[in-house]
Amino acid sequence: MNAERPNIIFIITDQQRFDTIAELGFPHMETPHLDRLVREGTTFTNCHITAASCAPSRASLFTGYYPHTTGVLKNADLWQHSWIEQLADSGYRCVNIGKMHSYPYHTPLGFHERYVVENKDRYLEERWYFDEWDKALRARGHVKQQREQYRQRSDYREALGAFDWELPEDLHSDMFVGDMATWWIDTYPVTQPLFLQIGFPGPHPPYDPIPRYAQRYMEKELPLLDVTQEELDAQPAALKELRQHNNEVDHDSVVLDLDPSQEQRHRQRAYYLANVTMIDEKIGNILRSLDQRGYLENSVVIFTSDHGDCLTDHGHSQKWTMYDTITRMPMIVWSPGRFEAGRRIDGLCSQFDIGPAILELAGLEPAPDMEARSLLPALVGNNWQPRDYVFAEQAKDGILTGTEFMTMVRSADWKLVHFLDQPDGQLFDLAADPDEVNNLWDSGDPAHQSKKQELLDELREWRIRSALSTHNLFAEHR
Repeated sequence: MNAERPNIIFIITDQQRFDTIAELGFPHMETPHLDRLVREGTTFTNCHITAASCAPSRASLFTGYYPHTTGVLKNADLWQHSWIEQLADSGYRCVNIGKMHSYPYHTPLGFHERYVVENKDRYLEERWYFDEWDKALRARGHVKQQREQYRQRSDYREALGAFDWELPEDLHSDMFVGDMATWWIDTYPVTQPLFLQIGFPGPHPPYDPIPRYAQRYMEKELPLLDVTQEELDAQPAALKELRQHNNEVDHDSVVLDLDPSQEQRHRQRAYYLANVTMIDEKIGNILRSLDQRGYLENSVVIFTSDHGDCLTDHGHSQKWTMYDTITRMPMIVWSPGRFEAGRRIDGLCSQFDIGPAILELAGLEPAPDMEARSLLPALVGNNWQPRDYVFAEQAKDGILTGTEFMTMVRSADWKLVHFLDQPDGQLFDLAADPDEVNNLWDSGDPAHQSKKQELLDELREWRIRSALSTHNLFAEHR
């Protein structure tokens, strides 16, 4: 194996907030294996996604272009190409185990092998697509826990999507993906550089951990952000509609209670965090198998997630908003001897900036018009300039129904969220209000209005720059 071309192990969870790793300052968490990656690796602590839902975020991550450039603006938008094709063409063995959320689900994307495991509770997209997990459940004689069953429960509307896993432990989707990954690592004789993407379906809802994990968190005091009527009243009309929609429609087996009790919120949070600990244990098994098979002698392990989850913070369910609980992601890069251990990089970056870094690690040149900016200089300690601003987008879909398009721009200290053709929005002074509860959009303070205009101007300039930089991208298809 060419020692200059490392194996790249890219582990991605689904809907995992930044505040779910003990070593990053959240001691209520039990994440010893992610803690190890943080202690022995380099962590980007101010890394933000480019879209507020699964497929747009992932398509952006695996292409290096913003959602408005890829055209993947919501789940089930066509997504068939990625920079993984460049790795495959250059001699990497490219394998996906678990979730990618391409569309269609089985799209190759450059992988030589795909063992697809998709959303736990598919309902709107390819509902009757039978993935590897579906087949395993059927072979063992089980019916997957899903929305139709949960709806029969008397506590369905109060559970906030938190349910016990009642089938055999090894058939839980995250257990299944973790075990399939270790099986593949232990048995497949790879003789060329490896790009292995492992996609865990959790902690995306339903929040369905194995009960013995949940019990540990049920017994803990967990941080819950207070939600006030004042905050709710100041939210834009589109977000008020989103709250009402998520109360009336049970996406992913979650019904948003508009005024949940502390007990409801605590239970939901406990079940969600328990799912994170389950995944952490599987990551430990994966690292052990990689080590035993000799991969870690020349590997880069990357860990991140595609977006976060409000978990009733700000009065909201799941994603589709632009709070930091949604946009700010853990991003850990671990390669002892290659990158510095225990290093925290606090400068702003976009999550898709890891893509060109992966290509450069593989000895490849990213496309010159790629909108992502490589994080490799930061990783190796060279001169690296953090982004002045990061951006995220979300189009109207079956859930975010109150706006045609939502866009976020964030600097180190300020955030603005714009709703197309609507008079209201969000403006947060992140230095004074890191929890983003005091919306300054309609503040009478001239300084706030000046900052709002500055950020609106930056949004305009960003879209124009993007159009100019990518105008020839699809010229061959015109």
